[in-house]
Amino acid sequence: MKKAGKWLTILMAAALTTGALSACGGQNNNNATGQVEEANKGGNETSQESAKPESGGSSQDATQSYEDWTGHTVEVPTQPQRVIFHGETTGDLAALGVSPVGIMLSSVEGTLSEKQFQDAQDVGFPFNVEKAVELDPDLIIFGNSDEAQYGTIAKVAPTVTFDTFGSLDERLTKLGQLLGKQEEAKQWLEAYHTQEAAMWKAIRDGGIGEDETATVFTMYPGNRLFAMANTGLSQILYSEGGLKPTPLVQEALDAGQGFVEISFEKLPEYAGDHLFLLTPVDGAAVNELKELEKGQVWSGLEAVQKGNVYTFGLLEAYSDALSREWLIQQLPKALLKSE
Repeated sequence: MKKAGKWLTILMAAALTTGALSACGGQNNNNATGQVEEANKGGNETSQESAKPESGGSSQDATQSYEDWTGHTVEVPTQPQRVIFHGETTGDLAALGVSPVGIMLSSVEGTLSEKQFQDAQDVGFPFNVEKAVELDPDLIIFGNSDEAQYGTIAKVAPTVTFDTFGSLDERLTKLGQLLGKQEEAKQWLEAYHTQEAAMWKAIRDGGIGEDETATVFTMYPGNRLFAMANTGLSQILYSEGGLKPTPLVQEALDAGQGFVEISFEKLPEYAGDHLFLLTPVDGAAVNELKELEKGQVWSGLEAVQKGNVYTFGLLEAYSDALSREWLIQQLPKALLKSE
């Protein structure tokens, strides 16, 4: 799949799975960034789905009964060796040290985790059943709730549906169960949350108040403007100890939406104290975003006038575990305007 079409793929997949789709300088900034780096030297929700191991046989042949995201009870291997992961958060597997045999390549093209999956085969979007058969998987993790597709894919190998738009904790915990990596998932999450807490402390110490709000925007071709909610960069911004969503973004979060398409005129109603722009992949959308930034509505926003606007590449600000680690390093630099 071409990179220009990646954002459309993400939006389509999100719609299927979610049901919708002040700065301080000088020494304070240096100290704040240092706190995060120090925490990082120390190391890198509980699942509602059940997994019950079956006794007998070798560990490689052992199976467990697993209830997946959409309610299927599936007999899956406890130590799968040939995994196909078809979803948007492929980088989660790298955090657990798992190398899948098949992935949705468009989910990693141009991202921070692309090199981690250079040996994996592309099973396409939509899911290519013939390619999956060639890969001879012993487990397929399918990030979609479409029952018709599931029925076809499940004929290839044991298949479980998986909510790739769940929280980081939910995803890693469930993947740990499915992949025989429970301890790795636990250790990774503990280290991550230590780093995340240090990041927010650094940002608070740098002068960003506890009640300050933030909004993430991006553009899709055709002047389609989106305010992001329960996906990507927003998930870390609105995490415990983080920045607050504006009321309209909170409504989207409460509704379980990944994003909301809005008109340019609605920008002031969605805009927070800090604005994050995700640079699109598509060239036309990049130009349209630049035009938006030149307009009166955008330039009239208080955050813009105060210089509280931060830009990240769309492909850098994914929801997966590796992207979240990267964002922990980058957010203090952006918000505190430090290098």
